[in-house]
Amino acid sequence: MFSGYVPDLAILAQFAVATVIIAITPGPDMTLFVGRALSEGRAAGLACAFGAMTGCVIHTTLVALGLSALILASPEAFLALKIFGAGYLVWLAWQAIRHGSTFSPERKGGRRHSLLQNWATGIGVNLLNPKVILFFMTFLPQFVSAADPHAAAKLFVLGGLFVLISIPISVGLVFAADKVSSLLRGSPRITRAIDYLFAGVFSAFALKILTAQAK
Repeated sequence: MFSGYVPDLAILAQFAVATVIIAITPGPDMTLFVGRALSEGRAAGLACAFGAMTGCVIHTTLVALGLSALILASPEAFLALKIFGAGYLVWLAWQAIRHGSTFSPERKGGRRHSLLQNWATGIGVNLLNPKVILFFMTFLPQFVSAADPHAAAKLFVLGGLFVLISIPISVGLVFAADKVSSLLRGSPRITRAIDYLFAGVFSAFALKILTAQAK
């Protein structure tokens, strides 16, 4: 009954392999949830990761409805997205330097984020990254024919598959980061260095976002 709304098995297999490669490639999302797992624990990292996955669902919806194309077609809208996205990452970098790692011994009781805040941050980093819009606009349509009458439905299926494949990879990275954090609790210098490392990575991604072109 729903066979016409689901891509062929060969297409799904190709998409799954490509998704695994993309999921293990570092980006702002991964930097965020690994950083939060290191500084605030497993639950915080998972909340950020699932926030990013929520963002992917939203991006899939925007692509299927054609709204992402409208954003890319408007130079003003795309520029505004780049500025907001880069600014948000710079703000996160400043927060990492200013507040430091909450698991550092000298910062007992330091500032921590609620699960809802971490989830919302994950969504924000994902949605405000113009490169993610470009990715979904160019990646998903490669596996669906524009002439297919069920193209929108198939895009939703592929977007859901992307999230399902990405979740275990993200969860694995969060658990690994949580294990590493337990080894670093007695090393304040190392944890402070990690703060600056993640701040630098966020800043680098911010610069990369500003150079994104809507092609």
